[in-house]
Order: sequence, then structure tokens, then C-alpha cells
Amino acid sequence: MPLAPVETDRQTLSEVVHARLLDAICAGELAPGESLVQERLAETLGVSRQPVLQALAMLRRDGFVEPAGRRGYRVTVLTDETVGQVYELRGALDRLAAGAAARRAGPDAKARLEAVMAEGEAALADGDTRRLIEADVAFHQAIYKLARNPLVEEAAAQPWRHIRRVMGLVLRETRSRRAVWDEHRRIVDAILAGDVTAAEEAASRHAAHAAERMLAQPA
Repeated sequence: MPLAPVETDRQTLSEVVHARLLDAICAGELAPGESLVQERLAETLGVSRQPVLQALAMLRRDGFVEPAGRRGYRVTVLTDETVGQVYELRGALDRLAAGAAARRAGPDAKARLEAVMAEGEAALADGDTRRLIEADVAFHQAIYKLARNPLVEEAAAQPWRHIRRVMGLVLRETRSRRAVWDEHRRIVDAILAGDVTAAEEAASRHAAHAAERMLAQPA
């Protein structure tokens, strides 16, 4: 049986809707437990129901939304257990990556890390939560690349979707924002100094503190 042609336009639109909804979940525009009705989302986003349905299916597969009976879907509520699991994995990945980056970072490391630090400072200054999330993700992605181990980036790809969501909840608490980037600075300084132990410890503390900030927030 011949394969049917791939409908690239529809697939692309579904991916665009998926990315928009995921951004909204991570930035808090769609809150934990909030109902997601296909018709309303389609109207709001200016698309048909089909790409919305496909996007919701992708989000359900990755655990960001769950069925809510006839009401459609709702944004999955994060539990303390889930947060703990996310940061347990993040701590291990970040420690490994920071240590490897301190050991292997080349002459381009300083320029790359200072660029992401500058973007973080700019995001802090304008107070945009979405921009802060993007800057935070870029910071950690830069370290993964400096680790010069493609398997680290590959291993981090899937869990970082969930890390990004938890990160968004932490960064919406404005008192946490300065502390997050101060901790980033300590990681950068250790990497640039080539101090493997200090880089690993700074990365581990950063992940642990992020989990503490998240769990300390009111329900």
C-alpha cells in the first residue's frame, strides 16, 4: 500500500500551536488546573480545531495536560513529588555538564557564557517572565554545549521541557530572580577558572536551591 502524502502545512501549524500552548503553560498564562476547551483555544489562536486537537495530544503525551471529561483538557497540576523528580534529574545533569565544561571549555567559553549572562541581566531589568525563562534555558544549554559531550544535550532534551515549566513557576516569584542569576555567575566563574569541583558544587547547589524555592511557594 503506498503511503499517503505528508500534510506539511497542517503538521507545521500543529507544531506552532503546540509551541504557543507550551510557552503559555510555562509562563503561567495557562495556570495549573485551568480548563482547555478546544473551541475556545482555536478561536483565541485564530486556527481551526484540528491543529489544536493535535497540539493537545502532544502536550498530553508529555504530561503537560490531562483529560477533563467533557470539558476537554486541563493543565496538569505540578505536585511536590513531580518537582522533586524534575530537580533530582536536573541536578545530576547540571553537575555533570558544569564539571565537564570546566574541564574541557575552549577559548570561546568566556564570550559564550558572558553573552548569556548579559541576556539574563537584561531580562532581569525588564522583568519579563517569558524572556527570563528563555535566558535561563539558554544559560544551561550553553553549559551543555561547553561540556563537549553530545549525549548530555541529548539526555537533557526531554526533561528540560518539564524543567522549563517548573522554572517558569520559580521565576514568576520576583524575589527569586536575582538569586538565580547570582548563582549562575558563580557557576560561570568556576567554569572559566577551570575549577571542576567548584563548578560541580555550584551547579548542584543551584538546582537544589531552585527546588527549595519552588516547594516553598504557596499552593
